[in-house]
Amino acid sequence: MVEAFVYFAYGSNMLSRRLRERTPSATVIGTGHVEGRRLAFHKAGRDGSAKCDIQATDAVTDKAYGVLFRIARSEKGALDRAEGLGEGYSEENLLVQRDDGTRVTAKAYIATAIEPTLRPYDWYKGLVVAGAVENGLPRAYVEWLKTCDSQPDSDATRREQNENLLLRSHHDKGQACPLKPR
Repeated sequence: MVEAFVYFAYGSNMLSRRLRERTPSATVIGTGHVEGRRLAFHKAGRDGSAKCDIQATDAVTDKAYGVLFRIARSEKGALDRAEGLGEGYSEENLLVQRDDGTRVTAKAYIATAIEPTLRPYDWYKGLVVAGAVENGLPRAYVEWLKTCDSQPDSDATRREQNENLLLRSHHDKGQACPLKPR
């Protein structure tokens, strides 16, 4: 049996195709939420835009939703590099309440480099929304994600690469991509 760990994805890694490009063994084991935290697009990304964070609020009414994945321990280094562990994110073990009411401890990456004035690129927000839809997160949460402010990416190569990931992901499911017409 392969040694594995449980990972709580709440940003662009909720989209299974994106996460599997980074950690091929990633398998969805459910969805859930962390109480006392809320999603914020305020982590300073290496590309100058905002990325996701689940900011601690300590308000029990705040909930950050996400997807639980089982990942081979041998791929942990690849995930750490993709997430920027030590370069804008730290790692924490969080107690995640699963949809079935059980709780599980999972690794999550929490922002340490925060810049509240940044906005995510349109394609990044699209990845987050697509992952939330793919995994059946609550409709109200998905609708709220869609309302978050974003901006176009002036780097055409990076934009196209990420929009193509969205297109492939939606095509796999027979859906229209929200960023490009069919």
